[in-house]
Amino acid sequence: MADDLTFRDFTRGEKLRLVALHARMAKRGLAGDTVDLSDLKRKVERIEKTAERRKNGK
Repeated sequence: MADDLTFRDFTRGEKLRLVALHARMAKRGLAGDTVDLSDLKRKVERIEKTAERRKNGK
């Protein structure tokens, strides 16, 4: 997560999506060490960027 964001900077929907994405990452991680998580990480980063833009007013 970006350095200047806190969990309360996210909307309720974004929080739910982040929790769901992290759960999916954990589930995939249980499958093994060679699992590709890049698609889920990109989705998390996109949500973080949106929250950061909203927080900074841009």
